[in-house]
Amino acid sequence: MAHTPVNHPARPIYRAIGGLVGLYFVVFGVLGIIASAGNDVLAQDDTQVLGQGTNLGFSLLAIVLGAAILAGTVIGRNLDVAINQWLAYALIVLGLASLAFIRTDANIFNFSIVTVMVVLVLALVLLMVGMYGKVGTEEEKEAWQKARLVL
Repeated sequence: MAHTPVNHPARPIYRAIGGLVGLYFVVFGVLGIIASAGNDVLAQDDTQVLGQGTNLGFSLLAIVLGAAILAGTVIGRNLDVAINQWLAYALIVLGLASLAFIRTDANIFNFSIVTVMVVLVLALVLLMVGMYGKVGTEEEKEAWQKARLVL
């Protein structure tokens, strides 16, 4: 039994929101590369982009994440659902780990509190997008609707 809606009426909106999250990561990454040019890859300094702490390593990671999200959004066919859900879980782990190590030398991505909050919020948005973006047959939709009505 599927636990997420199939063929949700607002699916195009959720897909667009997922694309915007991917676009944000790409723009943030490009601006981060520009701002941290000449620094070490995992520098722990005061480099900030859009009010968030970053370094060259996290900027490159943000571009890769954003490109994966955008590719999944363009391809669709439930690949976007899988990509959004898995990356959301990975971003939650990254955000919480960064929060745990924020004032230590283990803060390899130069996160600030603002960066942690933004990463966690975007992860939750991606998780929501992944939950409501699934496409299926009419039989799957009917089975989900029937399962939903059973208490």
